[in-house]
Amino acid sequence: MRLCLPLGLLLSPLGLSAELEFTDQAKLHDIQAKISAENIEKDIRKLVGFGTRHTLSETKSDTRGIGAARRWIKSEFEEISKACGGCLTVYFQSRIIEGEKRIPDATEVVSVIAIQTGTTDPNRYVMMSGDIDSRVSDVMNFVDDSPGANDNASGVAGVLETARVLSQYEFNGSIVYAALSGEEQGLFGGKILAENAQKDGWRLKAVLNNDMIGNISGSNGVTDNTTARIFAEGTRYTETNKEKTTRRYTGGEVDSPSRNLARYIDLMADRYIPNLDTMVIYRLDRFRRGGHHRPFNDLGYPGVRIMETNEHYDRQHQDLKIANGVTYGDTIDGVDFDYAAKLTSLNAVSLAGMAWAPSPPAQVNIGGAVQPSTSLGWQALDKTQNSQLAGYKIYWRYTDAPQWQFSKYVGNVNEYTLENVVIDNYFFGVASVSKDGFESPVVFPGPAGAFGE
Repeated sequence: MRLCLPLGLLLSPLGLSAELEFTDQAKLHDIQAKISAENIEKDIRKLVGFGTRHTLSETKSDTRGIGAARRWIKSEFEEISKACGGCLTVYFQSRIIEGEKRIPDATEVVSVIAIQTGTTDPNRYVMMSGDIDSRVSDVMNFVDDSPGANDNASGVAGVLETARVLSQYEFNGSIVYAALSGEEQGLFGGKILAENAQKDGWRLKAVLNNDMIGNISGSNGVTDNTTARIFAEGTRYTETNKEKTTRRYTGGEVDSPSRNLARYIDLMADRYIPNLDTMVIYRLDRFRRGGHHRPFNDLGYPGVRIMETNEHYDRQHQDLKIANGVTYGDTIDGVDFDYAAKLTSLNAVSLAGMAWAPSPPAQVNIGGAVQPSTSLGWQALDKTQNSQLAGYKIYWRYTDAPQWQFSKYVGNVNEYTLENVVIDNYFFGVASVSKDGFESPVVFPGPAGAFGE
């Protein structure tokens, strides 16, 4: 029988009491404190004020429709960039979509992208996204008012506020702030950006999709501002038959890069976000539903959905009405701005931690069958891109444990053997560590867990 002790009192396989050691980062506490609920409220009210942001809605007006909304978002990013001396590259990204069930006629789907370029590893990206567009009951109704206060003005406001705060710092890797369009009509903004990222050779290590981060009172009768969900799919969608066979014999079903990205964010919540506990959901998204992280997962990129725990279905995809005494519609009175700020700060510290850390290790491999010890190896990181690198840390956990339990910093080497730690009893991974203690997400050995080169 295995002894069950609280984290921090675990008896490690090396015979010592063990906990996950980490360097507390004052800069991450500062970032968390700078996120402003007032700014988020202001931005949500502005977005709601455009009446509707339906993908097929008005584009010429300066006050109504998705055209006015996206131009305002772009102007906000440009103001943020001006305040940081031009640190953001801001642009529209678009494509003509037609012949689709929800976009039958030729329509320009336009997203707003802002990129904060890294100082030493500019082609390594982490990304935060939210969706511009809104809808009512009829997904093709682009005329009636569709405030979309929580779904998803809250996510876009979070992206803008994160850009305001993180633009005050410099990072080794690049950060993408994305306000994506066409989500309700078929995830088109995400598809366009994901395909362009692949075409342009981005080393995209993390996509944090924020879709509904402002509601605390659910249809289930629960009101809770202390929890959030992180949805993360398991086996990578792009897995080949050869990789499937390898995974069958070595594991990795619950250690995809998306899952280990979710574990990373979960630990950030524990360490830096007061009064927030995140729940990692082992699923791509809510049951039979979707979000804008999926197009990135479709191409093999690590991506998760961050959102509220208790959804209120009377406030999602609903006409504005009162029926049988029930009020329907996604209006601003259903948004808790302090809670939206809390989830925004979770994104901000997670992006900052990854952008300051070295790149996740590549080519991680493992051995130890029919041996009393486990050996791991990995490719040494490029010293120019990762000048902040100090070394690497090995993590391991029992195979039925949801979060990493044990860790050991092993220095600037590219292989290490854990003596008397039997490979069959644990799952393992490797993270890279900067000189000031910032860590990458943990990388599970083999193709099942790879974050890419």
